[in-house]
Amino acid sequence: MSTTQDLVTALKVELKAAGINYAQLAEQLGMSESSIKRIFAKADMPLSRIDDVLRVLKMDFAELARKIADAQPLRRELTLEQEKAVVADRRLLLMATCCLSQWTFEQIVATYTFTDAECVKYLAALDKLGIIELRPMNRYRLQVSKTFRWRPHGPVMGYFRKDVAADYFSGGFDAEGEMLMLVHGQVGRSLAASFAERLQRVGQDFAQQHLADQKLPPDQKRPYTLVVGMRSWLFGAFRDFKREA
Repeated sequence: MSTTQDLVTALKVELKAAGINYAQLAEQLGMSESSIKRIFAKADMPLSRIDDVLRVLKMDFAELARKIADAQPLRRELTLEQEKAVVADRRLLLMATCCLSQWTFEQIVATYTFTDAECVKYLAALDKLGIIELRPMNRYRLQVSKTFRWRPHGPVMGYFRKDVAADYFSGGFDAEGEMLMLVHGQVGRSLAASFAERLQRVGQDFAQQHLADQKLPPDQKRPYTLVVGMRSWLFGAFRDFKREA
């Protein structure tokens, strides 16, 4: 929920964009310029005064609230409690996965056995958890950043390791557009960070292409899952062969 400070800050931005200074605003509101400066400086503005300023700007409160929401910093990860709530219900986890892939309401209902009412129910649950902002007409806005990831040792990744990884890696990775590559080596510490950044960009490129290809007809698309990982690691079966340092 927006604080008064958020509202006042947003009003300042809108006044500047509209080319309206404090003197001009004061004249239109029938107030002194010093009074306008004081209430903006202290962020001490009742809702009735906010409505007055919005009338000058020819905006409504809902539009201002949307702009404030769009300006809020996006989450890079969820809290432990939020992840527990997501993973506790497989259908909610599926809905979260669809939303993170930016599927539309229509795509979700057409692909999975959700009724319209169930889809709305789970979208509302994700809104409550802060993963999306549910909007009219069953549209939504992601509340997580492009660099969002599940907590490395959190409930969702725990579920992935226990119930998903074996299923994923059981495939041959030999169909069109598939590959599995295992590369082992020793590199400088600074280069390791550079490789990790490049791998992250590959993941972002994949996500961006997914969005760009949303307009393609279904028969021209195929679902893929990209798993990118890199860690300092020695296979457990080989560890007892390693010489002591």
